[in-house]
Parts: sequence; structure tokens; C-alpha cells
Amino acid sequence: MDALADFLLTSWPMALVIGVVGYIAYLLYKVIGASALDRTKLSLQLAPLFCTIGTFLVWELLCKAFAVSTFVLPAPSDIAIAIWQFRRQIGFHSFHTAWMTLAGFGLAVAFGIALGLLLGASRFFYAGFYPLLVGFNSIPKVAVVPILVIWFGVGWLPAVLTAFMISFFPIVVNVATGLATIEPETEDVLKALGASKLQIMTKVGIPRSLPYFFGSLKVAITLAYVGSVIAEYNASRYGIGNLMARASADFNVPLLFAALIALAILGVAMYMATVWLENRMTGWAQRSSFAAT
Repeated sequence: MDALADFLLTSWPMALVIGVVGYIAYLLYKVIGASALDRTKLSLQLAPLFCTIGTFLVWELLCKAFAVSTFVLPAPSDIAIAIWQFRRQIGFHSFHTAWMTLAGFGLAVAFGIALGLLLGASRFFYAGFYPLLVGFNSIPKVAVVPILVIWFGVGWLPAVLTAFMISFFPIVVNVATGLATIEPETEDVLKALGASKLQIMTKVGIPRSLPYFFGSLKVAITLAYVGSVIAEYNASRYGIGNLMARASADFNVPLLFAALIALAILGVAMYMATVWLENRMTGWAQRSSFAAT
């Protein structure tokens, strides 16, 4: 098991490159024999990769052309060297950050759905608790981390709780909005047909709020990574945040950027997983021609 873990931690950059190249080759192969409409869809799938590669190429050329110091802004080639040199450390700390983030995000989803359903189903609770939620969300979470350290000590729990606190608000708001914006005409018709308030919420309200819910998930997952990294930077011995703190103390700027790239990869991976789940569950809601192309 240790040998397998060591292999995964040391070979992930090469596996990532092979996976991206293979994905591009697969899409290009499909483009050759595709129709015009299919080619448009495939080109949209390739667009993020080509734009990302182009951005890094321009970044590299500008750094080389203006002889920008690595201490100020390392070129992508310097960052790639740092990623390969510290690949085991980056892989280990990335796994820790991903675990902390997913744990906090899972709590945020469960709590956000429950509270969102409560606020969306009751005008009294919506009017009473919404100002409290806005006030709590306005507090910078970095100011809450010292309190969590006093309560729970240095470790994984402050990171999980910070990820939870920073990501549950969008879920609550969007679920409540989806339930609270049911058309009065629809509600009147259902009541005339004998439907109870619970049936209206479960048969119409919850399905109607799913697009709002998945829209909030795509925002919340990126915020969860912000929360976990903030806590790891200040109150953890592991994680990308802790790695960044060590790199900053050593003035290792390429490693700092390598940690940021690793964090971006994790965020994009979770975002795409959320988009995939959204397309499988709420494809019926995408009626716009912009969503279809």
C-alpha cells in the first residue's frame, strides 16, 4: 500500500499530462469524422484547453521577453520545474486539501439544503433568519479561524469547518430562492386540484429549485477550497495552505505558484464533476439555444 501511495504521489504530473494529451487527441479524432453541428460542440470542449495553453504560452513569452525575475513572477517553465521537483509534497498536500474541502463541502450541502428548504417553505423563517445569514456571511472567515483554533486546536477540524462556513451560504440562498419563486398561478391551480403545501413543495418546488441548487454548488465548491486553504495556512500542519506558508517563508516563489496551480487543478476537477452531475439531473432545464450549443 505504501509503495502504491508513493507511486501515485510521484507520478501524478506525468499522468496528468498524458491524460490531457490523450483527451485532446481523442476529441481531434472525433472532429475528423463529425458533422458540422458535432464539430461545433467538440470545438467548445477543446476551447478551454486551447485557451489555457495559449495563456501559458503568452505568459512564458512575456516573462522571457522582459527578463522578469523568478522572484517576482516565475515563468510557466519555472513553475513546471517546481511541480516536478516537489511533486511528492504537492501531491500529498493536495490530497489533504481535497479531503478537507470535500468534507466541508459535504456538510455545507447537507446543511444548505435543509436550511434552504426551511426558508423557502416559510415566509416567517425567511424574514427572520435571512438577515442573520447575511450578517454571518459578511464576517471574513479568516477572522474566525483563530476562534476555531482555540476551540478545536490545530488540525483538520478548523479546515473542514472553515470550508463549511464559507460555502454553505450560496446553497441556502439558491435553494430558498427556487422554492420561494414558485408562480402564484401554479400554486393556486395545484391547491384547487387538492394538493397540500407539502405536495406542492415536493412535486413542484424542489424540482424547480434544482437548477438554482446546482448553480450554487458550482460557486460553493470553489469557495470551499478558499476556506480550507485559509485554515491550512494558519492552523494546520498539512495541506496546500501549509505548503504555501512554508514556501513563502523560504521565499520559494516557483513553489508558491506550483501550489496555486495544483489548487486550480483541484478546483477545476470538482467544478467539472458538478457540471457533469448537473447535466445528468437538470438537462431538462437547459432550454436556451445558448445552453444547447
